[in-house]
Amino acid sequence: MYMKVHISSSNVVVAICDKEVLGKTLKEGNITVTVNEEFFYGETVGPETVEKTLRKATTANLFGEKCIQCAVNCGVVDPKSVIIINGVPHAQVFRV
Repeated sequence: MYMKVHISSSNVVVAICDKEVLGKTLKEGNITVTVNEEFFYGETVGPETVEKTLRKATTANLFGEKCIQCAVNCGVVDPKSVIIINGVPHAQVFRV
């Protein structure tokens, strides 16, 4: 998985995607989204790092089966909130 952390004054935005979806444009119905390399490409990480980082994030954007499973396993994402875009699971996390 690839993970990139974007930090601003009050937010920690975590972008995580499975390696196989990086750079792909996903289309389904009226939804088109690109898993942009500039936003998602960062360090290569395993499940432990993903789960640890997600627990600290104020916002997260996730694409792919592996990273979604990590987010579900650590209780950050409810499986019912995951959507599928062109066969790829996607979830977002917002903490307020």
